[in-house]
Amino acid sequence: MAKADHFVALTECHLMNPQTLHELGYYPGFQQWWQSVDGVVRAWAGHGMEGGAAAPPPLASELIKWMDIAGVDVCFALREGMLDTSAGVASFSTNQFIIDQIASYPDRIYLECMVGPILRRGVKHAIWELDYLVKNANAKLCKVYQPEDEGPLNDRRMWPFYEKACELDIALTIHTGMAYVSPNTCKHTLPIQLDDVCLDFPSLKIIAYHMGWPYHEELFGLAGKHPNLYVSMSGIIGWLQRSPYRGYHMLGEALEWVGPDKIVMGQDLGFDDMPRIVNWVRNLQMPKELQEKWGYPQITEEMRAKFLGLTLAKLAKIEPTKRVKMPEAAPAPKATKPAKAKKR
Repeated sequence: MAKADHFVALTECHLMNPQTLHELGYYPGFQQWWQSVDGVVRAWAGHGMEGGAAAPPPLASELIKWMDIAGVDVCFALREGMLDTSAGVASFSTNQFIIDQIASYPDRIYLECMVGPILRRGVKHAIWELDYLVKNANAKLCKVYQPEDEGPLNDRRMWPFYEKACELDIALTIHTGMAYVSPNTCKHTLPIQLDDVCLDFPSLKIIAYHMGWPYHEELFGLAGKHPNLYVSMSGIIGWLQRSPYRGYHMLGEALEWVGPDKIVMGQDLGFDDMPRIVNWVRNLQMPKELQEKWGYPQITEEMRAKFLGLTLAKLAKIEPTKRVKMPEAAPAPKATKPAKAKKR
């Protein structure tokens, strides 16, 4: 059992509109997207799409239930784009859908907006929406998802958007590494591209999702170089939890390069995965043999507190006060099987 009941915060909790998913169901790109999700779910959750239990519906009412079960104080809810699956007809959910969903849970679920694909829609339109959502919808973070856009993270056309994020003082959560789903492209999200961004925007706070895998060592080196670049375990934390020594090595190496102040948590999994990933960090210990043979540091309570939520609270400018008690070990409820969103 963990020694302390730390404040816990998770970014990248995707909510999707069931009606929109139903309406897009006949598009070949939509079907291809769901099929490609199988690979990442197999690694991160330990089962394929057909072999695992149905995930909880990606709605705020289900998210808050699992937050209480896992003892998570705060989550940041995020729309899912994927316009390319329907050739630009519609995204899986919108920022307004998220705003409406989380309205009943103030101080527990905050808006992590996404205004892309930034280049494809037009930078000036993305800038307008970001400004509106920060000033009128209390957006605390903004995600940049370049796999579905027409240029890389260091495309100079992105510079006015980065300037606006600096002006608004909002941290950007950025997908880095593999583009896990079709028809997204991997060439636009390589961690090395962030070097140019950080050099030109040293005050821009960047949270790099998925630890940049499989280019995680590049990301760790860059995060060691740039004070404004943070490393997130979002999504991939499911893989690290279920293959512990992989987790020890990736986290240990990150700690050697980045230190404990710039490593944060994230979700990007089915909501029912929340208890196992949060409890893994709550009870995380670095094996002595890896401390001795690899030089990895011992994991302290202070480190766990930062990983679990203190650093995210600082970046999102929220109070890291406890909203819910850490639960005792209890059986999790059965997930409700949704119509189309079951594969997420």
